[in-house]
Amino acid sequence: MIDRVVTSGTFTLDGQSFDVDNIIWVVGDADEVFVIDAAHDAPPIVDCVAGRTVVAILATHGHNDHINVATELAELLGAPILIHPDDLMLWAVVSPDREPDGLLAEGERLRAGNVLQVLHTPGHSPGGCCFYDETAGVVFSGDTLFKGGPGATGRSYSDHDTIVRSITAELMALPDVTVVHTGHGDSTTIGAERANLTGSA
Repeated sequence: MIDRVVTSGTFTLDGQSFDVDNIIWVVGDADEVFVIDAAHDAPPIVDCVAGRTVVAILATHGHNDHINVATELAELLGAPILIHPDDLMLWAVVSPDREPDGLLAEGERLRAGNVLQVLHTPGHSPGGCCFYDETAGVVFSGDTLFKGGPGATGRSYSDHDTIVRSITAELMALPDVTVVHTGHGDSTTIGAERANLTGSA
């Protein structure tokens, strides 16, 4: 069971701000779910959860537009927040008074309904992660891979060569039919993105 919530707000980094629409994915079954990213506006995410137990709030990375209501959501839902340790410096900018509850690790397997496997995919940020549901044939890519190619790398803590290596090693190893649910914009497939791998910086 995969539900999609879109919220709107501001992405801020390097002294610049941009209006953005973010996609939050609520993934699991009729009893338990993960919330992937916690962007801008908590109530519609709570409404989508619809009383189910939230096993964890998973951060694809630490940019403010993906975690700026994580603390509020955790309190409303009684759920832990998990992020990769390499993005703790980004987390601290957004939530300096609260530590995340746990740290994500490459290859870790998390269960709420189906299993989500953590794929560490640095490049857009050092601690960027994707979450792969092999049973459903879906990967949640955050800002690592979009329809049209890799995520942006022209900002602090990002690197184009690194994101291409991450996508090649972790995502292009998945079956071509794997659906890619992104953090912004349209979904795509692994097969469709093979030709777009070089992307733009």
